[in-house]
This record gives sequence, structure tokens and C-alpha cells, in this order.
Amino acid sequence: MHFSFDRDIILENERALLRPVTNEDVEHLLAVATEDPLLLQYSPKPVYNRELLTRYIQNAVEERKNRTRYSFSIFCRKENAYAGSTAFLTVSQENDSLEIGATWLGKRFRGTGLNQNCKHLLLTYAFETLGANRVAFRTDERNAASRTALRKIGATMEGILREDMVLYDGFRRNSCYFSILRKEWFGMVKAGFV
Repeated sequence: MHFSFDRDIILENERALLRPVTNEDVEHLLAVATEDPLLLQYSPKPVYNRELLTRYIQNAVEERKNRTRYSFSIFCRKENAYAGSTAFLTVSQENDSLEIGATWLGKRFRGTGLNQNCKHLLLTYAFETLGANRVAFRTDERNAASRTALRKIGATMEGILREDMVLYDGFRRNSCYFSILRKEWFGMVKAGFV
């Protein structure tokens, strides 16, 4: 697998457009990031005001330069509006694996199928363009909606890492790990996407 942090990756279908996050996305994402203070309640970094969102985006841009995370802004074509963000993380070229995560969507975009469209684009790129063997997902044990969504797309829960992440409020969260393997993607998982 060869993941290039230098390449501008654009992923799109009739429903979603994913493009690399830039500092200009503070303005694009501000409305959806600030409408719900609990938007990232299960994540290490909140985005519910301009200062926090700016720091979040600047950090994402810097992490791409440091080759540790590749973040995307999510544009919803149906609503003609920016909806949130997602990322490739924990890229391991030698093990042909990566993680999809740091995903958040504004309130009005949840439950609309947009997240599933984004996951389809990311998984297709990971398995069919990059040649990944394993794609992982990690979510807070308390986040039932996220766990349900991961099962719905065909991910298998592997286990729970206890107190593996400290959140912005000091809470030590347990993380549920899920994954999809290449053989599963080309077997049943890809066919399960609408």
C-alpha cells in the first residue's frame, strides 16, 4: 500500500464531496460545528466555537504535513452545504492498513445517509485504489449510534481498549475497535452499500 500525504485526494459521488481540509474550512464548517455543543462529546477535541474549530482545523492541516492524519471536509451535495469532517489516520504502509475516523457531521446531516456515502467513498479508495488489507475504526464505548453505524456498514467489532484515550474534559474513555478486511470488502461488505 502506498498512501501519499502530498496528493490532494478528492472523493465524490452524487451525494458527497470529500476534499482535503484547509484553513479556509473554518468558515465553511463554523455553522455546523457550533450548532451543537455536544457534537464531539466523545472525542478528544471539541469544535463548538470559532476558537476551538480554528485550532482543530489548524491541527488537521499540520498533521497532514507531519504525515499522521489526512483530514477531509464533507460537502453534502443534496443540501448544497458543508456538513462536517472525516479523516484517514494511523496509516501503516508496511502493514497495508489505516483507520477511518475523526468523523463528525452537523445535526441536520445525521441519519440522512450522508455518513454512509462518505464511508463508501473512503473504503473504496482504501481498498481499491490504495490496496489496503485492513481498515479500522475506533469509537467511544458510550457512543451507541456510532457502534450501530459501524455494524450497519459491515464492520466487525474486535474488542475494547480500556481507558486508551483522554478526552478534553479529562475523562478516560474506553474505545471500541472495529475493522473491515480486504476479503470482507470484496466479499459481502461492498455489496451491502446502497
